[in-house]
Amino acid sequence: METLITAGRVLPRPSAPVLDGAVLVRDGVIVAAGARADVVARAAPDAVRHDFPTGTALAGLFNVHVHLAFDASREMLAHFSDASSPLEGARARLTSMLRSGVTTVRDLGDRGHLAAAVRSSFAGAPAPRLLVSGPPITVPDGHCHFFGGAVTSDASIRAVIDSNAAAGADVIKVMASGGQITEGGADMWESQFDARQLSVVVAHAASHGLPVAAHAHGADAIEAAVTAGVSTVEHCSFLTGPRTFDRRDPVAARMASSGISACSTSSRNWRVIVEKLGEAAAEAVYGRLPWLEEHGVRLLAGTDAGLPGSVFDDPVGALELYEWLGFPRRRILEIATCDSAAGLGLSSVTGRLEAGLAADVLVVEGDPLASLSALRNPLLVLARGHAA
Repeated sequence: METLITAGRVLPRPSAPVLDGAVLVRDGVIVAAGARADVVARAAPDAVRHDFPTGTALAGLFNVHVHLAFDASREMLAHFSDASSPLEGARARLTSMLRSGVTTVRDLGDRGHLAAAVRSSFAGAPAPRLLVSGPPITVPDGHCHFFGGAVTSDASIRAVIDSNAAAGADVIKVMASGGQITEGGADMWESQFDARQLSVVVAHAASHGLPVAAHAHGADAIEAAVTAGVSTVEHCSFLTGPRTFDRRDPVAARMASSGISACSTSSRNWRVIVEKLGEAAAEAVYGRLPWLEEHGVRLLAGTDAGLPGSVFDDPVGALELYEWLGFPRRRILEIATCDSAAGLGLSSVTGRLEAGLAADVLVVEGDPLASLSALRNPLLVLARGHAA
């Protein structure tokens, strides 16, 4: 079956907008995207047609850091602990992401391989592409130990990786530093593993063909993770204390040269931080993003959805942080699509409207290159050709 989408603007990639364009989809794959006349000429007479004369078609958005096990409420940890049947809630959260225009999701931590079960439960029904990590590797009583991935030795590190790989993990998550939601654990800027231990994680994950995502707020933890050769650094805050930072130029340079990506994990809550701390202090917190960009580090779009206030259905609220920081809208859309695809190793699969790639298509009212708020008005969302 063919689907023909025509729109006032088509963004095969954000840097190459096409006015009066079209996208042709066949069996879940993009056949053509570009000028309307050229694409329409390739469509079958009976193609299902969608016309959006004032809309914009672009690749579906990414959210590369979520926790489907959490419900984004202030009581999310209590609800997580009490949940006897977590699958239904997690399914609803993933569906809400699709309806908001997100077509690729990476879940970076759950208990009992919940996200893998969510993925299986859709069985061909419309849903975002879902990459999963399973329980993250941490230390006893360490950050997110309640997911069940605590380790005490190299052997137990390998055992958790083996278990996650057997359960269908696409990535291995390791808590290189402490975090803010685990009482009694290491502080955010304190390391939980050294570079040697992280190298064990990376090497054993590689034996299963899996990349490693490192949760790392602390500057020392980030440097150790980069030295070990992880694929992505989550948060990447370069903290040395409660509100002190040490942005290390050589570390950023190594990230850029090694292709190690950074995910800010900033949700729409960034506005609360600005109001609470003031603009100057907030710029100190979020200034790592333009700094990483200047160093050539690939940035990925992720929100830590599931944490308090970090909702699943507002990707735009998170992306507006980059605009506040001075990023051009074109770059913001690249971060949310093709750059995130590259960071997850999916450039040959999705992230652009291009022949041969999956038909992950978002059509919005208006022009997101003129105003990101256009992304809040989805008219059509296709995930691998299936309408949300």
